[in-house]
Amino acid sequence: MAYGFMDIARTPAVRAAQAEMGADHLWADFEGHRDFDRFTEQEAGFIAQQDTLYLASVSETGWPYVQHRGGPPGFLKMIDNQTLAFADYRGNRQYISTGNVKAHDRACMILVDYARRARLKIYVHAETLALDAEPQLTERVLDKGYGAKPERLFRLRLQAFDWNCPQHITRRYTETQIAAVAQPLRERIAQLERENAALQARFGPGGAPPG
Repeated sequence: MAYGFMDIARTPAVRAAQAEMGADHLWADFEGHRDFDRFTEQEAGFIAQQDTLYLASVSETGWPYVQHRGGPPGFLKMIDNQTLAFADYRGNRQYISTGNVKAHDRACMILVDYARRARLKIYVHAETLALDAEPQLTERVLDKGYGAKPERLFRLRLQAFDWNCPQHITRRYTETQIAAVAQPLRERIAQLERENAALQARFGPGGAPPG
């Protein structure tokens, strides 16, 4: 049976909170949507551009933990329309997410494209794999040009996803995005500087023809 995002998210306590705020009718028929348990080309394109994700897991004591993971754009790979994977590179060596998903494989991810004010929420079953466990998967997932030490893979099997509204997402841009926008301005400035230098060479520093 396919489950939608709200099938998972709407626990009895969540339903009660929605009813208390007069919002329960907004989600009453949302559970009928079952087309969010497979990624489409829209999600594939979005995921391929992201350089950051946030992964939430839960410990044996019931405490949640949110972990940032980042890398080159597209470091989170879509293996098929129900599977994602990424290489877990060495960080501060606390291994909290790694330990949590070994105890409980249920996790939730959020991907945010700040420039486009878009946000994708994903429920997954997560597992960790040794780098030599599935060589073909490792070869596909590793970013060889990324200067960090890989320690394991995370494989994430999709349970359900949902797109969030763009409210309250402040636009932010990466250095690469800013550089791309600024490049035509740099080229125009360089052109004007060349023209200015040519005029000064011809007419003098003041730019006026000699008397």
